[in-house]
Order: sequence, then structure tokens, then C-alpha cells
Amino acid sequence: MSQNSAVNRRFVLASRPKGAPTPENFRLEEKSVPAAKDGELVLHTLYLSLDPYMRGRMSDAPSYVPPVQIDEVMTGEAVSRVVESKDPNFKVGDLVLAYTGWQERPVVSAKEVRKVEGPALKHPSLALGVLGMPGNTAFMGLLDIGQPQAGETVVVAAATGPVGSLVGQIAKIKGSRVVGIAGGEEKCRYAVEHFGFDECIDHRAPDFAQRLKAACPDGIDVYFENVGGAVFDAVLPLLNTKARIPVCGLVSQYNASELPDGKDRLSLLASTILRKRIRMQGFIITQDYAHRYAEFAKQMGEWFEAGKVKFREDVVEGLENAPQAFIGLLEGKNFGKLVVRVSKDND
Repeated sequence: MSQNSAVNRRFVLASRPKGAPTPENFRLEEKSVPAAKDGELVLHTLYLSLDPYMRGRMSDAPSYVPPVQIDEVMTGEAVSRVVESKDPNFKVGDLVLAYTGWQERPVVSAKEVRKVEGPALKHPSLALGVLGMPGNTAFMGLLDIGQPQAGETVVVAAATGPVGSLVGQIAKIKGSRVVGIAGGEEKCRYAVEHFGFDECIDHRAPDFAQRLKAACPDGIDVYFENVGGAVFDAVLPLLNTKARIPVCGLVSQYNASELPDGKDRLSLLASTILRKRIRMQGFIITQDYAHRYAEFAKQMGEWFEAGKVKFREDVVEGLENAPQAFIGLLEGKNFGKLVVRVSKDND
């Protein structure tokens, strides 16, 4: 099949969700693939990353980047092969990384892509996980903001997710005691047995707050926030003086259409921050740390090659299954870094 007769399947945003996304918010389209112009590449998507931040991009509320517009391709990072190049810096067959979205054969400017290097050349999906954006998020968020010290207690929400699992492992490398929080006994057991956490507490347990307190007898020095809600409620009273809280995400709130009922969390949080001189800082990895990617890539690559960090992937087959997989992600149904195998190298 010649390139200009190839078909690009893609998912676009059909409507904005009200609360949790539904399959009706997405529309699968087929478009012909145009030939590349000067400075452009035609790519063949191998793996698509699905991440919680995408829920925010489906809404038109103010954010750090513009939302996906209706009828636009859903946003997302993907690792792809170059199948046509009109740029001297790339050749057919190169493995590249770019935010090309939920589609099979995008045409992009060569300025928007980065060549995949290191261990991910053998295992392309790793460029979307441990050796990619989630790994960088864990690395920079924990070390730059959390600054864990040997002997301190680090608590990690969403402990078996692509970010949380690495936060815990990096904290262990730095000599900290690590307590994870995850949903279900299976995930908690996996965090301890596979990722090396000291303990992991099931946030679904009716006595979750009591269990967390028992697991942190010396209080909490670093809390890596991925969840918010009731999990943060249990963490807050356990925070030590001068604790650090990197705020990576609040997945429990992403589908909320209004403020939750209950106590005045803001006043309680502000009082605790002041009284205990706590550092709480949100960060966006693509906005705050893009200039330090090489620092992350070098260190994480070394840890990975030495077997000091482990990972788990949750692979969904076929682009057509991306919407349901994404909906499940927001419900905590995935186990590990969620990626869609869009196509294989020999397709």
C-alpha cells in the first residue's frame, strides 16, 4: 500500500463529558494520510499512553494548556516509527516520541518529535512509562520537591501506578522508609513484594485511617499526592513539622462536577501548613522540568539497567479499545502503566 493511500484511524473528542467520561464522548474516524511536506514526518504509532491528565483536557475549564476542542484528535503521547521523512534529521525506521494523540498514522512537524534512545529502543513502550513522562514525574517531583532523606518516612498514594511505584522505589534508593497506599489487597501485596515498599495500606479498608497511622508511627515526612479526597484526609494529621508534599495529581476529583460535601478541608489544610511549616507544591512535569529531561534520562537509565527499578505495564490491544480503557483508568481498574498497543512494527 502506498503511503498516500494509507488510512489513519483516529479518535476525536465528540462531546465534553459531564462528570465521568462515557464512550459517547469519543468518535472513531478514518482519514486518508497525506504525503509529508518539507520538514514533516509520517509516523506509524506503536504504543499510545493513557494518563489521568487527559480528563482535564476534555473539559474547557481554564488550565495550563488549551483544552482539546470538539472534533479534534484526543491528546496523548505515543511512541512511533517513522514511515516517511522529509526532514534530514530523521530517516525511515527511526523510533520517535511525540504528543501525536489517539491516532494510527499522524503527519507531524519534525520539530515536535524526539528520538527514542537507550533501553527503550528494545522495548518501545518503556518510553511512555518508567523511561518516559511518568518516570520523570516521579523522579523530579520526589527529589526536587519532596527531597527525601535517609530514615524519613515517605508515603505514596496510587502506589502501584506508573508514577507512584517509581516514587516508592526512588525513595528506597535514597534510604527512606516507604509506605504505599493502593486500592485492594492484590495491589498492596504487589507494592511490597515486587516494588519493595515497606508497607502498603488498602484505602478501601473501613479502618484505613487507623491502619495508615499504625504504619507511620514516626509520622510522615514526605507525602507524594496523586489522589486527594479521603486519602489526603487520613494523611493530613500524620504530617510532621516541615513535611514536604509534591502534588502530582488529584485523580479522585477529576470526574467531579461540583465541590464535595463535608468538612472545610481548605481551612484545616491552611492551619496545618502554617502550624507545621509544611511545604506543599504542585508541579506540571512538561511545564516545570522539560529543561532537565537529560538529567532524569541519564539517572533513570542507569538505575533501570542495574535492575534497581522495576515496572509493570497494563497493555490494551487495539486503538478501538482506548476509550473504555481510559474510562477504566479513572476508576482505578488498571494495574500498572496503561498503554494501548495501536499496531506492531510489522503491520
